[in-house]
Amino acid sequence: MVKILFKFYSDIFDEEKVETIWAEEIDKEKGIYKIENIPFYIPFISSSDLVFAEYDKNEQSLVYKSTFEHSGNSTIQVVIVNNDYKTNDIRKVFNELNCESEKFSEGYFSMEIPFEINYKKIKTKLDELETKEIIGYAEPNLSEKHFNEI
Repeated sequence: MVKILFKFYSDIFDEEKVETIWAEEIDKEKGIYKIENIPFYIPFISSSDLVFAEYDKNEQSLVYKSTFEHSGNSTIQVVIVNNDYKTNDIRKVFNELNCESEKFSEGYFSMEIPFEINYKKIKTKLDELETKEIIGYAEPNLSEKHFNEI
């Protein structure tokens, strides 16, 4: 496993950001790597995407250059807006719908929607919790398949 550095503009923070992601080496000579974890803020990748990265001497790290192949997975960012609810309790709701997530901090997590899952059921639950003012959410990397299911 290797770490890849991503530099990107964040609409959430309204500034340039940096995030590192674990990846599996697929073809070192060609610089192809498979994303192994759910990004917290990166708006253009999801787990299992294949990306192109090159070593950058200034950064002393592999640095993302482009996406080679999308996995079809989607990434959703969730913010808990009602402090009566704990992040892990909300994560459990989506885990029971076969969506893994990674907690960044109390009040924020990112979630993966696997390609095989029909997004309509997940979207309905997200909208329900948002309508009840429990969460807010963003869909920074929604696959074409998932987009067409809503």
